Amino acid sequence: MKRVTLGGSGVEVSEICLGTMTFGNQTDEAVAHAQIDRALAVGMTFIDTAEMYPVNPVRRETIGLTEEILGRWLAKTGQRNRVEIATKITGPSQMVRDGAPFGGAEIRACIDASLKRLQTDRIDLYQLHWPVRGSYGFRQNWSYDPSGQSKQRNLDHMADVLQALAEGVRVGKIRAVGLSNESAWGLTRWCDTADRIGGPRMAAIQNEYSLLYRMFDTDLAEVAVNEEVTLLAYSPLAAGLLTGKYSGGALPEGSRAAVDKATGGLGDLGGRRTRRGVAATEAWHDLARDHGWDPLHMAIAWQLTRPFRVVPILGATTLAQLDHLIAGLGRAMPADLVKAIDRLHRDHPLPY
Repeated sequence: MKRVTLGGSGVEVSEICLGTMTFGNQTDEAVAHAQIDRALAVGMTFIDTAEMYPVNPVRRETIGLTEEILGRWLAKTGQRNRVEIATKITGPSQMVRDGAPFGGAEIRACIDASLKRLQTDRIDLYQLHWPVRGSYGFRQNWSYDPSGQSKQRNLDHMADVLQALAEGVRVGKIRAVGLSNESAWGLTRWCDTADRIGGPRMAAIQNEYSLLYRMFDTDLAEVAVNEEVTLLAYSPLAAGLLTGKYSGGALPEGSRAAVDKATGGLGDLGGRRTRRGVAATEAWHDLARDHGWDPLHMAIAWQLTRPFRVVPILGATTLAQLDHLIAGLGRAMPADLVKAIDRLHRDHPLPY
């Protein structure tokens, strides 16, 4: 598998990342460890986790469990030097720190807590899971209102956090830093503030990006190219919507939507499972069939054609699902198919 460098950092990772957000919930520890082994076998050495994982749902009693599962794999196999580990500090959430925002002090404490759970001495990429000032991620774009923000307070917060991150880099606890669920203004200001105070520059931004959700394509893409920041694309299969398994109103047992509904959620894949979303998925499957592609393989391959640096994050509940995704890696996408995908996007813009 090809290797890429995250932004302007010296951290080199595999061009595809293994996501772990189901480890400890829908995916038990034995299967989680088997997934890591399978990923390594094909050169997928980059692994993404987070303080708050597992999710679907997020529960106070399981905070940190995914990191612990990964840590036990590292301790059992002794293969720390073969992998690159990314993790995140949680933004304001009632499940973590009782909803309190994070600053420099919380950054320092949470880095140490993650290192302990991961049973390692370093984190290759440490990310801010979402901005403390708010985010338009997860369908909040429909009602996003930044009017209550204070620019100076935001900049002071960034400086405080970057000073703590700089300390983590200086003592070797973290190698590079990144953002998640961030905006173009936020990414720009994080970079500007790092330059102003001599802090670490953001090497990556982990935002949602898929064939059905292309909000990164304009302002954020321009910032990422000019500031040398790599996109880590989560939900490249639209939380499973692009698999087609929800077509016709289906709700397969054990699926993410079914688990969410069974635990008190809406079962709508975080607002993605809409009438227009399902229609766009059906059109996507028709296009894949016409061009002789598996629709999931086509979704991942398309991301690697983008005019900015992208590392797709592949998350799978089962080993069979991961094997299916791995089987499609390495296939180049022809230019005529890329153009056809752009035409489909015009016909189904922002379907959720």
